[in-house]
Amino acid sequence: MNRPGPVDDARILELGRRTFGDEIAALERVAGGLGDPFVAAVRALLDCDGRVLVAGLGKSGNVARKLAASLTSTGTPSHFIHPVEAAHGDLGIVRGSDVLITISRSGNNPEVIQLVQTCRHFAVTAIAMTGAPDSELARVSDVVLPVPVAREADPLNLAPTSSATAAMVMGDALVVTLLTLKGFTRDDFAAFHPSGVLGRSLILRVEEIMHGGDELPVVDHHMTLRQSLPEIVGKRLGGTCVVDDAGRLAGVCVDGDVKRVLLEHDDALDRPITAAMNPSPTTIGPDMLAVRALRLMEERPEGPITLLIVVDEDQRPIGLVHIHDVLRAGLL
Repeated sequence: MNRPGPVDDARILELGRRTFGDEIAALERVAGGLGDPFVAAVRALLDCDGRVLVAGLGKSGNVARKLAASLTSTGTPSHFIHPVEAAHGDLGIVRGSDVLITISRSGNNPEVIQLVQTCRHFAVTAIAMTGAPDSELARVSDVVLPVPVAREADPLNLAPTSSATAAMVMGDALVVTLLTLKGFTRDDFAAFHPSGVLGRSLILRVEEIMHGGDELPVVDHHMTLRQSLPEIVGKRLGGTCVVDDAGRLAGVCVDGDVKRVLLEHDDALDRPITAAMNPSPTTIGPDMLAVRALRLMEERPEGPITLLIVVDEDQRPIGLVHIHDVLRAGLL
């Protein structure tokens, strides 16, 4: 293989865009062919009382691993099975209540075909995802999901590109259809992803990360800025809640407000805290998702902020959330 000579940027972009175009065209062709076999495959998966076994070799094996992982993470227990290793003991996991999905562009891989034939002895329902609906794999399977690709995206028509993409998207279509029909919810997703960023973003609420109790900086609206500074500085959260005589939130005074007043007035420290505070702060409830609180801080129409005041139903401050609290929670 020779090292290419000088190549201009336009040529590089042309090749990249051509690949996108070729693979999009392949996907449109496969999508246009969806019909009864797809319905049959989905019904078989919905009726499955066991696990969904997914198998493939080479690039198809990579697609199969991804499909098995996607099914499992969205409420359909699944397991990748290697066609070669299956013949050396891994068939011990197979049960008659399972469904087997095999992925093969040519449909003529002997190890994959043998796996289907062996699993059929266990009364397993076999679904073949192949670009060759007349292949031997299709013949020995119960349901055939055609993923026909006229040619690969590479100029040699050899590297599994468009065919792998088509199989991947067909698998995604099965996953999305199943989770939708099963009524899979955000809470279900969070339950299956408790340690990931996605999972935490779906379950972590403001009350779990807010500063409340003795950590919450609060001053009375009758106090001066000088009297309020120990609460602002001592609690080290960058500001303080200001409450009225009934304990309801009257405003918030942050570090920036203090600096502004100090620059504008020589007697700033002896002025009432109400002269420095923002009387209309953004507030949230304790049940709000922490990731939504982060979005409020970042996307506030008046400009981004770093603090949110948490109030109860009577508008009394019960907590404060700093953007650093959200970052420490690992939601970014």
